[in-house]
Amino acid sequence: MIPRFGTPPERNKRYKLRAGAYAILLRGDQMLVTHQAAPTPEFQLPGGGIDPGESPVVALMREVFEETGYRISKPRRLGAFRRFTYMPDYDLWAEKLCAIYLATPTLRIGPPSEPGHKAVWMDVEMAVAQLGNAGDRHFAARFLR
Repeated sequence: MIPRFGTPPERNKRYKLRAGAYAILLRGDQMLVTHQAAPTPEFQLPGGGIDPGESPVVALMREVFEETGYRISKPRRLGAFRRFTYMPDYDLWAEKLCAIYLATPTLRIGPPSEPGHKAVWMDVEMAVAQLGNAGDRHFAARFLR
């Protein structure tokens, strides 16, 4: 069974399944997270939606690069969770199925290309505490124990 985090689905809403891939990226005692400015400013694990026909690992590499400017290597799947949320950028009520990976950041090519995103290195424990959704916090904390 895949754990659910966050608010339960609302009975009067129709949710569209949206699969995504997200990464825990470590360098020593630092974690690379992304700060998304809108719709609500928050820190997140880098990653995002898997496009039709795209594999989860290819999506992970693309999304991490867009949100942080970093290339990654050696992705290893740690697990998955689901959450129900409204995505204002897409005007979509989504059941997000989030696959979490551990990967190694290798080379920074440049700044994030995704508008409103900023790559931030922070102390691992601070990063875990600052992550904006409970599923991200759960997997980061569980892996780091």
